[in-house]
Amino acid sequence: MSFRTGNLEIALRQAVADGLLGEDRPVAGFVDVRGVRESVAGLHEAFGRVPDVLHAFAAKACPLVPVLRLLADAGMGCEVASPGETRLALDAGFAPERIVLDSPAKTRAEIREALALGIALNADNLAELDRIDALRPAGSASVVGLRVNPQVGGGSIGAMSTATAHSKFGVALRDPGARARVVEAFARHPWLTRLHAHVGSQGCPLPLIAEGLATVHRLAEEIDAHVGRRRVTSLDLGGGLPVNFADDTVTPTYADYVDALTAAEPALLDGRYQVVTEFGRSLLAKNGFTAAVVEYVKDAGGRRVALTHAGAQVATRTVFMPESWPLRVSAYGPDGTPKRTAPVPQDIAGPLCFAGDVVAHERPLPELAEGDLVVLHDTGAYYFSAPWAYNSLPRPAVYGFLVRGGGVGFATVRPAQTVREVSAESGLAQADALLTGLAAPSPP
Repeated sequence: MSFRTGNLEIALRQAVADGLLGEDRPVAGFVDVRGVRESVAGLHEAFGRVPDVLHAFAAKACPLVPVLRLLADAGMGCEVASPGETRLALDAGFAPERIVLDSPAKTRAEIREALALGIALNADNLAELDRIDALRPAGSASVVGLRVNPQVGGGSIGAMSTATAHSKFGVALRDPGARARVVEAFARHPWLTRLHAHVGSQGCPLPLIAEGLATVHRLAEEIDAHVGRRRVTSLDLGGGLPVNFADDTVTPTYADYVDALTAAEPALLDGRYQVVTEFGRSLLAKNGFTAAVVEYVKDAGGRRVALTHAGAQVATRTVFMPESWPLRVSAYGPDGTPKRTAPVPQDIAGPLCFAGDVVAHERPLPELAEGDLVVLHDTGAYYFSAPWAYNSLPRPAVYGFLVRGGGVGFATVRPAQTVREVSAESGLAQADALLTGLAAPSPP
């Protein structure tokens, strides 16, 4: 048994004993605090020889303020891509100069706020540079970059591949005349000092990622040569380290990532440029799990089906793209101890009212019964932290846990949403708006 599984099982048993999981709390997410700190430490260690590096956590991977504050305390910066994520990062305590704003559709208000606060921002396109030029106050402390698309191709998951020929992100470098326009933009705007690229994430092999980032390094050298002096001072390499969802093994590692970058371009990490990273999933996925109660078990067409409280509302990608986003599922008894009986093929279904709400199909597991628990592994990123509101299901609680000396302590990261809060969020205060809140129609 790996230490991750050991910690999970200790936490699960105690969560049941403490009433964090049960009939009235049928689903919850859990974050391993020590695991998060160890992942951050591993990232910093892998980049230890790089003289100047900012590791900015991709807030979209886990937009929960206590988790973001934990990451800030562990030495991370924060990458954001919306006004909401910017607010979360500031509220979590990240200094503005350690926040990087990325988004393909920033409004003038977003740009204006970032420039006023000193938040770094990466323009997605050349038109956005004109907008920044018009809005940028004299003496702004914000580092400004330009996102480019090296167009090196995609990985095995098209939706996660951002360096394809037709990607919506960045300036497409291989399009006719695009590279020259990028070089000229840097020559024309002295405040433009950063290049940014993100090749892709899950499903993208390291050699592909490294090839794209080596292209960006060569572009930086070309820009400096054209300008005749040092213009590009930093390279934002994005994130995108794939995660192994098959077992507890962490592969590839951050050291593997650094080795791949160095092999593709030995000068990429030599200190000439400040380096920024934007990892998200790889830092948190394996440091979280989701647990849910089995409400009913039945047979359909000769197949066993377990109806649980963890479906597409917490595992959206897995339900809709099961081949690309498979999750491990484990079976536990009502007290949180592992079930050891012979495996039986079973569908692990969720609570939502559509037939496709199935997390795992024909998965061999010990036969589940009413009141048992299922655990979805490696869900610390993008799963319980970004729930889908289909069927108006309340958002589940999320707890942080720390295993120490065989015991475990819990802290509430986000309380479970109540049904009254669901109603309030759905316009309760304006319940009569369509009956009494409309002005009389004007005569024709």
